[in-house]
Amino acid sequence: MFMKEIELLAPAKDLECGIGAIVLGADAVYIGAPQFGARSSAGNSLNDINKLINFAHKYYAKIYITINTILMDEELSEARKLIEEIYELGADGIIIQDMGILEMDLPPIPLIASTQAHNISVEKIKFFEQVGLKRVILARELSIEQIKEISEQVNIELEAFLHGALCVSYSGQCYMSQAIGGRSGNRGQCAQPCRKPYSLKDSAGPLIAEKQYLLSLKDMNRSIYIEEMIKAGISSFKIEGRLKDLAYIKNVVSYYRKEIDVILEKLNMKKASSGKPFTDFEPDLYKTFNRGYTGYFINGRKKDILSPFTPKSIGEKIGAVQEVKKNYFILEKNIVLDPGDGICFFNEKKQLEGTIINKIINNKIFPKEIDNINKNTLIYRNHPVKFLKQLKNAKIKRLIDVKFLLTETSNQIILSACDEDNNNAVVAFNAPGEQAQDKDKLIFNYNKQLSKLGETDFNISNLSLNLSHYYYIPVKDINEIRRKVIEQLLAIREMNRKKDTCRIVHNDYPYPVKELDFRANIYNDLAKKFYQRHGVKKLEPAAESLADMSGKIVMTTKHCLKYQFNLCSKYNTNVNVKEPLFLIDDQNKTYKLNFNCKKCEMEIIY
Repeated sequence: MFMKEIELLAPAKDLECGIGAIVLGADAVYIGAPQFGARSSAGNSLNDINKLINFAHKYYAKIYITINTILMDEELSEARKLIEEIYELGADGIIIQDMGILEMDLPPIPLIASTQAHNISVEKIKFFEQVGLKRVILARELSIEQIKEISEQVNIELEAFLHGALCVSYSGQCYMSQAIGGRSGNRGQCAQPCRKPYSLKDSAGPLIAEKQYLLSLKDMNRSIYIEEMIKAGISSFKIEGRLKDLAYIKNVVSYYRKEIDVILEKLNMKKASSGKPFTDFEPDLYKTFNRGYTGYFINGRKKDILSPFTPKSIGEKIGAVQEVKKNYFILEKNIVLDPGDGICFFNEKKQLEGTIINKIINNKIFPKEIDNINKNTLIYRNHPVKFLKQLKNAKIKRLIDVKFLLTETSNQIILSACDEDNNNAVVAFNAPGEQAQDKDKLIFNYNKQLSKLGETDFNISNLSLNLSHYYYIPVKDINEIRRKVIEQLLAIREMNRKKDTCRIVHNDYPYPVKELDFRANIYNDLAKKFYQRHGVKKLEPAAESLADMSGKIVMTTKHCLKYQFNLCSKYNTNVNVKEPLFLIDDQNKTYKLNFNCKKCEMEIIY
């Protein structure tokens, strides 16, 4: 699939984060609607969404709205009305999971298949292309080679996750929270049982691991794979984090904007919006929330994906303790922290502990608590006060390049403006007929006043004066002609802004399979009708409809505990373990593990 432009897509929990992401260079932002988003605590009013859309569109950036939960029958009409309202606001797309939406009579707004729709096979993605979706958000588990294979067979836009927290389960295929406490992940209410401690044992009884975070993954960081992913067919790079704060947005978006721009220049490709961000801080991914980083399965299976000893942020690795005294310690190579920094470390039992730095005297670091900090303890900083203050006070702006050309006729002064997207505006001013006595001063005033773009969204990349008469013109009139040409350019930019439309095709293109169990997440009659129209003969209702999940697969994951503990016969011929294996939670509840070695997947049975 040929791509003309590459999109950096940022999350926003609210209007402030959305504007921050756009200013820092995001080509698009995804944000929750007032209802029906996969993060139920991250909904936003239509008024705020409208403000964000208007702000983003100045830069030709896009706003996608998440309506990606599964819907009950009684919610369908409300969801339909909400989509109509979002379309009227000018949103650029809706991210959906529930196939019932595709049975509605919708306005021509582009629809995007959420990763919750389990977009893992070329057949599934071909299907979404045939029914009229504009884009598919690929499963996080896909490798470069799998992405390339899909891209070569479809013409639909492909979006992939680039950075952020990882669900251990295939998205849309986790029912653990629902089974345990009735909180459905597919309804935006996940209780995150994957971030809880578990023990692992085999059928013979011995513990393989005790009270570890066996389902808690590190965070994704695919910064070194961006070029490969572009070449494989990805056109939109998604940052996860619709619950994250503005500091996270500033740091992460700024980092990836810089990384992607370098690669786009190398590949002679364009970004998907206009304007360049200007910042006064240097982004650092390790100075923001992270559980350690992994590329996940982008280059195949590796053992770097699990964070077994904590589900919390560890931040950046600082260094090992060289010396410990009664109330202070010294780090190797005289590394110095800052007063107020939050630090953490793993004690001898591999439990995460944390404290705050009270003061620094030379290279002596005085923490609030020094218990369990020993020689060679590895120190991490998970709350860098100076950096966070720098982010909070950062001076940031995003400016669109514009070229000015000032010319004269026998009776007019003409200012032409051409922006980086080749939008043109022209304003003429009747010449007073009086020539300037001091030509150099006139030229100086033109250059000075025309360059004063102040609070506008533009930056002059070139200013040319083509003068022959050198008419005298007061400074206030120079300012007025500049103001008018910018005002006109903004109106022309909006008039010329590309507005994508999309119509769902109500055809009978065959769905890839003929039978679907509860993992198809069919929760309403319209979704059922959709699958039946596309040739599915046997349907099972969603997990949320089931009274009891006992014996059901509540999680399917590519993360494999046999592989993690070197118990997979494919990689270790001397395996001595009696299956099945079991997970035991902190309430002593037991979950059976199935291993589908043909697909290289693990299943958790409730």
